[in-house]
Amino acid sequence: MRIGLLGTGPWAQLAHAPALDGHAEVDFVGVWGRRADAAKELAGRHGIRAYDDVDALFAEVDAVAVALPPAVQAELAVRAARAGCHLLLDKPLATTVGQGRAVAEAATDAGVASVVFFTTRFQPETEEWIAEQAAAGGWFTAHAQWLGSVFSGADSPFANSPWRREKGALWDVGPHALSVLLPVLGEVRRVAAAAHGPGDTAHLVLEHAGGASSALTLSLTAPAAAAGSGVELRGESGVTRLPASAHGAVPAFARATDALLATVRTGRPHPCDAAFGLRVTEILAEADALLAAAG
Repeated sequence: MRIGLLGTGPWAQLAHAPALDGHAEVDFVGVWGRRADAAKELAGRHGIRAYDDVDALFAEVDAVAVALPPAVQAELAVRAARAGCHLLLDKPLATTVGQGRAVAEAATDAGVASVVFFTTRFQPETEEWIAEQAAAGGWFTAHAQWLGSVFSGADSPFANSPWRREKGALWDVGPHALSVLLPVLGEVRRVAAAAHGPGDTAHLVLEHAGGASSALTLSLTAPAAAAGSGVELRGESGVTRLPASAHGAVPAFARATDALLATVRTGRPHPCDAAFGLRVTEILAEADALLAAAG
């Protein structure tokens, strides 16, 4: 499968490009970016073509991987789908429900495969744990914490990201927490509460359709010594916690690429497709509205 990359920022450089370049089953064709000089630099590093015209890239590939701010991703994903390209997207799919729905509908209408890269869902240890807990059932409650020090620590490559500065932890790390909780606890019936914490910290309480509840603490402004993530489940099976993974972003993105290839071959949607990305967007938008009302 011929694949192109949209985006040249830190995440494209650290995860997407190395994973695609090293993947045995894809032909990494080229890259397009909003800054032509950055696209040329990244292309030279991986021995591929830098495209000035994104539509020209769409015309020469079977799929695109996207490492762009969510609003830009959503717009270009719609165009790529309409051009017949399969979609390997990043979280969050979008930051408005309308944009997210447009992507999901474009993928369906065009009959193209889609996978959204939620890192934890593509790491083998955590993927296996999620499947095991979903099969076990009987969960009473869960607590998820995703605490980063992007805005409080030193030298984060994402500290100057405009969309992260604007949207904060809710939209950046909230998708990670939801990607774990939804397959285990089931559909979210409503966001029962949302409150601000220090910096961009957000606290959420979710009611799940099966009767379980979950509490989320999300931040990009945690002290560096307090940063980290975790999920704890309590229920009929006792207490269990999300295991750590020894696999970083590059092998996880390679597994996401595998998932896209499998979806293309079989026609069976992946659990982390654009429709799932849209549902995550809807939940985050509901939480965002509650946080805005709280002031």
